[in-house]
Amino acid sequence: MNNKILFAVIALGIAIGITTVLLPFDGKTKQTEIIGHNTAHLVSSGKPTGGDFTLTSVKGEQSLSDFKNKLVLIYFGYTYCPDICPTNLGNLSVAYREFTQEEKDNLQILFISVDPERDTPERLKQYADYFEANIIGMTGTAENIAEISRRYGVVYAKVDDPNNGTNYAVDHSAFTYVVDQSGVWQEQLQHATTPEIFVKTVRHYLNK
Repeated sequence: MNNKILFAVIALGIAIGITTVLLPFDGKTKQTEIIGHNTAHLVSSGKPTGGDFTLTSVKGEQSLSDFKNKLVLIYFGYTYCPDICPTNLGNLSVAYREFTQEEKDNLQILFISVDPERDTPERLKQYADYFEANIIGMTGTAENIAEISRRYGVVYAKVDDPNNGTNYAVDHSAFTYVVDQSGVWQEQLQHATTPEIFVKTVRHYLNK
């Protein structure tokens, strides 16, 4: 096959795959997310239920309910993520700089690891602090994270490298979840949401 044609086919396949992964949840139909070499199925007749959870940060056990009366943005990812997580958290960081101190005091961003094998609380703190947005990194047992992920409509899958067992990737959905001041799941923002949309969304809920 001509190299130019081969490159075009590969590029098209990547574009279709990315579009499928980032397809927003519509709350009405079954959703299938293609992640890397794996296919994960999320089936729901309505929006994700969300709800309280308890995980571990460098401060010890912390729960979503600890942040009651604050707007909470939750992002599921992992510190070894090469591009998707840094892009999303980077945009959140830019948005965070636009908030007043009062707005920051009423907002909390949580970064939940889908790679508990490698992401320790200490590593998560170091990673989260890089973005300078008061992000709390959280982890837990694989079973606990899987249960929370199901409630929030998160899908992820480990992609093993046969040549190096410790050098693996974790393909994952890339939404930012908005939880209101009462701890209720409200909406999800797609991957690479712009800083401007983050600012607009946060202020919408803070000013309700």
